[in-house]
Amino acid sequence: MPDRPATSAILLAFAAIYVIWGTTFLGNALVLPSIPPFFTGAVRFFIAGTLMYAWLRAREPRPFQGLNLAGTALCGVLLIGFGNGFVLWSQTGLPSGITALFIAVLPVLTVLFDWAFFSRRRPNAAAALGVTLGLAGVLVLSLNTHGLSGRVRPIHVLAVVAAEVGWAWGTLLQRRYAPADRVANYTCLQMLVGCAFNLLLGLAGREWIGFVPSHVTLQSLLALLYLIVFGSLIAFNCYAFLVAHVPAQKITTYALVNPVIALALGALVLGERITAPALVAAVLVLLGVALVLFPGTLGRLGLRAFAPAPAEN
Repeated sequence: MPDRPATSAILLAFAAIYVIWGTTFLGNALVLPSIPPFFTGAVRFFIAGTLMYAWLRAREPRPFQGLNLAGTALCGVLLIGFGNGFVLWSQTGLPSGITALFIAVLPVLTVLFDWAFFSRRRPNAAAALGVTLGLAGVLVLSLNTHGLSGRVRPIHVLAVVAAEVGWAWGTLLQRRYAPADRVANYTCLQMLVGCAFNLLLGLAGREWIGFVPSHVTLQSLLALLYLIVFGSLIAFNCYAFLVAHVPAQKITTYALVNPVIALALGALVLGERITAPALVAAVLVLLGVALVLFPGTLGRLGLRAFAPAPAEN
């Protein structure tokens, strides 16, 4: 069948962002003890972007020709600069699994921003309930961070919220600027712009103070290599590919899977505590996201009064 390769590619791309991005929170946690967060992001995307550029340059003389340079750069700042950079920085004070739970609310923010600034399409009652539950879960997390890690400060929570806002906004903007036939070129330029933005943040934060390259551990280097190859070259390209072919709301279903993987790995590998408030927040966030993404769930739960009415033909 002619559409089978495209369907297979889409399924593989979804599998990549579901599984790989669930593990990157652990990867971040393993890098950070000996490499500063924004410098980690700068190195990660510089290497990944440079390798992609070399590959693209071997195939065509001007890889970025025809791209909307300003729009692509803006998305690079939002997705890689804010979305990735601030997640890394927030993990200097938040456990990896809890960070993933905060990020899980992305579909909620995407629906809100899409309604307010993009499609102007008002969410139905099911999505509205999901938004409410998701935000309630974030509130529970925010009010109980003192019990999650002794290092947590409000600034860490603000950083992860900034990352969410940047990623949600960048995802919606990306639909305007990502050409379906030049996803790799678009992603490469995003990475290089995001690398520069992370480097600027690292310099502004004076991350070089106290950083000793000879003290970088093998664990951090291996984790950084994993983030470059799997988190950037594979998963980020899969994400950009999906953005060009699949509605944004469906793509963000990874937010239902990533926190489960991150929470499990954080507990098993890093010994992170999964507290009662964290479990309550997880239930609220994941249920809220499920209702945003799959409003028909309400009908199956017996809450048919809230389920969206069938569309007229």
